[in-house]
Amino acid sequence: MCLGIPGEVVEIMTDRPDLAQVDVSGVRRAINIGLFEPGEINEGDWVLIHVGFALSKIDEAEAAAAMDFLKSLGDAYADELTALRSSTID
Repeated sequence: MCLGIPGEVVEIMTDRPDLAQVDVSGVRRAINIGLFEPGEINEGDWVLIHVGFALSKIDEAEAAAAMDFLKSLGDAYADELTALRSSTID
């Protein structure tokens, strides 16, 4: 099962402005933010991530509600975090 997972943007990559470092439940990784206009996504913003792409910008309350729901799924959420830990964008 593939899920959209909320993540907090912690850094916009200066050498690759189409990438941002996000934190998802303590897992940090680069995601593609190329679907947004430059400057539309900033550090501290929350985004909904699917297959390595930020699909939408969400507020912190939406992110918290989504995380609560995802945690309630148990194994599916754990599997998604495992996949996130092992994935990379080059």
